[in-house]
Amino acid sequence: MFIPQLFVIILVVITGAHETIAVYDPGFTSVLAPVYKHTDATNPLFSVQIMTSYVNMQFQHSYFLIDIDAPFIWHECMVQWNIYPGSCPSNNTCKSPVSCEDYECTDVRTSYSYKNPSCLPETNSSTLPGWGFCTCPVNVVNPVTGSCSQALLNWDDFTTNTSDGRNPFNGFMGAYPFAACAPSSSFESFPANVTGVMAFSSSPYALPANLYGASFKNILALCFPSKTSAPGVLFYGTGPYYLLPQSNVDVRSYLSYTPLLKQQDSFGYFISVNGIVIKKRSINVPANTTTKLSTIDPYTTLRTDIYNGVIRRFSMVTKRLPSAKPIAPFGLCYTTSTNGLRVPDIDFILQDGKKWSVSTANSMKQVTNEVACLAFVDGGATSEPPIVIGTFQFEDNFLQFNLENSTFGFSSSLLRKKTSCANFNFTLTD
Repeated sequence: MFIPQLFVIILVVITGAHETIAVYDPGFTSVLAPVYKHTDATNPLFSVQIMTSYVNMQFQHSYFLIDIDAPFIWHECMVQWNIYPGSCPSNNTCKSPVSCEDYECTDVRTSYSYKNPSCLPETNSSTLPGWGFCTCPVNVVNPVTGSCSQALLNWDDFTTNTSDGRNPFNGFMGAYPFAACAPSSSFESFPANVTGVMAFSSSPYALPANLYGASFKNILALCFPSKTSAPGVLFYGTGPYYLLPQSNVDVRSYLSYTPLLKQQDSFGYFISVNGIVIKKRSINVPANTTTKLSTIDPYTTLRTDIYNGVIRRFSMVTKRLPSAKPIAPFGLCYTTSTNGLRVPDIDFILQDGKKWSVSTANSMKQVTNEVACLAFVDGGATSEPPIVIGTFQFEDNFLQFNLENSTFGFSSSLLRKKTSCANFNFTLTD
């Protein structure tokens, strides 16, 4: 069994009548994992590579869909009561099941289950060969298709590299959350080789709540790559964070901050948008419009009244650009040239007047060789929440979810800082 490295060693030295307490600094400030972009599914999706088991003196890696809304982790694995060396099939990851009589089974089902009307009631009729105790089936919802299936809650373990923000270390850190083992059919429409959903929400059963370390706090940072050729990076911890070629510039210096909002019946992350500005003209947006941050939705979705305002204003400031027939799901497209398109920023005005600028790289989606479209879509007249910011607007932006003080940090495009999310140095150091 993998034993994680010690995080903090406290030495007590007695000198006369006084005690001196010395705290050992482990040298790392966060844990990290590579983030990959996948384009082989219906929409672009992003995964994180996590170590899931220790076999033949080496860690096995798996790819998990990044979901900042999911209440708990679930992946392709199997549960069995007796896990002895050699008892697990070589092509499977085996886990110990949670019994239906355990407190955690009731807690997950009643407070942290997926909310979906297509899900069937969870029962205690399931058993496994061996000791014969009842298992704990829980509902899981495929975030790509919306279909519901059942998985078995288990005692799980995951491993990540530690880091000082510049490189990954050879040292590891283990996390031991409850997760669920799901059959392969649950991952329909997932990208190839992605066999799980990694929950990074505020739920106590998500991964962040189960990463412990005295040297860092409950802070999640995401940096999604814009290409499939090189990974981005996910950090959990206080930072600092560094990207090449500015090896001495802490990315935190690029961040602006706005409060994170709580929403009933959701473990996801929300912010407040007070306006959308395009070339100094404000779009009519109701004050304090609840805005969801999504790692599943590919493009920013706007309620119809907000969407129409954005389209009218954007069309006006780009009227000199050659238009093209819209390509679904987009409503405004342009003919591109060899020089590409440059369009005005779209600025989300947040609380305290903070501004999240969406530049050309995050507003214009190259759909074909000849056509680029505004990457905002109409969510319908009754869309709730009214604004959902999707992953295309995240690419090459550095995002920080600080659950210690409930703030959201954002950089706007890193390309303007002459770097990108694909510029983390993954070279291992001791």
